[in-house]
Amino acid sequence: MAFVRVEQRNARLAAAVRLDTVNGKEGPLSKGTVVIISNIRRGSGEEREDEVTSIQWTVWGKLADNAAEYLSKGSRVNVVGRVQNNNYQDAEGRTVYALNFTCEELDYLDTRAAAEAKRARQEGTAPAAPPATGPATTAKGNARSRAASRSANAVAKSQPVAEDDIPF
Repeated sequence: MAFVRVEQRNARLAAAVRLDTVNGKEGPLSKGTVVIISNIRRGSGEEREDEVTSIQWTVWGKLADNAAEYLSKGSRVNVVGRVQNNNYQDAEGRTVYALNFTCEELDYLDTRAAAEAKRARQEGTAPAAPPATGPATTAKGNARSRAASRSANAVAKSQPVAEDDIPF
C-alpha cells in the first residue's frame, strides 16, 4: 500500500475540532477530526471564480489534544499529511470507494492573541485584552523573525507575528 503526501496550505477550520478517545494497543489514544476548507481564486476579471476544497482530516495523539485545545472554527492552519485508499465491500457486495486523510503536521497560522479573541467571541465572553496591533517586534531580531514580520505585515498589518505569540 502506497502513501501519497498531501498539503493543504493557508486554510481555515470549518468547525471546532471533534475529539474522541479510542482504545489503542498501548492504552487510550486521542483521535481528532477536523474539517479544513481552502479557498482558491481562479481566472481574472469577470471570469474570476472561487474554488472551495474541503477535506476531513484525522489527527492522532498529542497533535489531536493540542488541536482541540488551541484551534477553533475559523482558525487558519497549514496541514501536511497522507492520503490512503480505503475501499471496502458493503453489506450488499458493492464496492465503496473512500479516501482517508491522516494529518502528520499541523501548523497554526493565527497569533495567540487572535486565537484567544476568536475563541472568546465563539464562547460568548469578552476577551481579556484586545489583540495587539501595529508592527511586530522581537527581542532577538534574527533573520527568521524579520522574514516572518515582513510577511505578516505584508499580508495583514493588524495581525503582528512575534515569537511569544506561538500557541505552544
